[in-house]
Amino acid sequence: MDFSEFILLHDEDDLGRLALSRERFAADVPDFDLALTTLEARRKLRTKVPEWYAVPGLHYPTRLSAQQCSSTETAQYKASVAQRTILSAKTQQNALKMGPEDNLKRKNAAKCALDGTLLADLTGGLGVDSWAFAQVFEKVLYNEMNPALCEAARHNFELLGADNICVRNSELRSPIRSGMTGDFQPDILYLDPARRAADGRKVFRLEECQPDVLTLLPELLEACPHLLLKLSPMADITLLCKQLGCVKEVHAVAAEGECKELLLVLERGYEGQAALVICENGHAQILRCAQNDEGSVFATTEDLHGWLFEPGKALLKSGAFHWPSSAFGLKKLGRHTHLYVSAARIDELAPFGKWFPIERVVPLDKRHLKETARSYPQADVSAHNLPLSSEALRSRLGVKDGGDHHLFGARIDVLSENFLLITVKCK
Repeated sequence: MDFSEFILLHDEDDLGRLALSRERFAADVPDFDLALTTLEARRKLRTKVPEWYAVPGLHYPTRLSAQQCSSTETAQYKASVAQRTILSAKTQQNALKMGPEDNLKRKNAAKCALDGTLLADLTGGLGVDSWAFAQVFEKVLYNEMNPALCEAARHNFELLGADNICVRNSELRSPIRSGMTGDFQPDILYLDPARRAADGRKVFRLEECQPDVLTLLPELLEACPHLLLKLSPMADITLLCKQLGCVKEVHAVAAEGECKELLLVLERGYEGQAALVICENGHAQILRCAQNDEGSVFATTEDLHGWLFEPGKALLKSGAFHWPSSAFGLKKLGRHTHLYVSAARIDELAPFGKWFPIERVVPLDKRHLKETARSYPQADVSAHNLPLSSEALRSRLGVKDGGDHHLFGARIDVLSENFLLITVKCK
């Protein structure tokens, strides 16, 4: 029995019981520990990276690498960002060499701009990001300091047919140009610093992650003019831009109702303001605006009808709270209440949040809490800018989860008290 057959045969087994049968399978599976971690990792990747799950012969030497790796969706989004960054740079370089009459040459140059392009993934991990990059770049360097992950990556890339990935096992340290990339001269570098402290704690500040990007940054930009960083969604965007400088784009990437990561595009010598980009479940939008509430239009009592818009996680993380107002005319409920009302539902905003038709608005007091509970015994509940959590509000209401309605407890600046918005839940 080979490794793939063993994996398929025991894919749905109880792993605790299987672990007790080590001696029984010792002859058939020499590396039983690898088989166990592979079986466990495959369960995480079944929906996260289904293309890898479909290949039973892949090796997963550590549980943490499978837990922390990108999903197919987020990996492919990173690849598209890297691709667009280099395509833009190369077409601009070619355009400078052409006159206004060279339109045909300009079109052909755009089509061929990615021919011969190279990307170096300096913190390879499980390799899902490198695999995605390899689908759009001619050649990819995968570097990882963990020998077991490197060995697995070399094996996995071969089975996945990613023959344009070069695997290297080395620690990311100075000097970058000669010690890391060597004769591989990338057009863009990619780093995903580890967000675990030595004692296993999760960290998110840039200076706490490994490798130390802040210390290595001058050398990284000397080795390559473009840098793509994947950072924790908990990190502060304003602080990151201040610490790093030359940040051209900040991407807040969300999927499945959760902000998964921040992506920063750095360009050597860039001195402008960073563009904010939100990506929610594969839908991306560039927000050419700053992180603040300036430009927001706030709701009056006459505006509390029609539709309620609840921003998605990417838009909330971006901090561009005035965008729904400045771009679409929505009215914000309060400076610190990130909910919006509109007389009509605007479909362009649908990918970046949820729309709810407002049924009625009542004060958040004892009498109306009881009336609401009687009218809506089953509903989803959420609290926004209130001195109590969503769960505490649900408990006070005494309603069960589910149903066709959503109850929003929210502070509305124009009113002198907290109010409860009752909305029909869209399904």
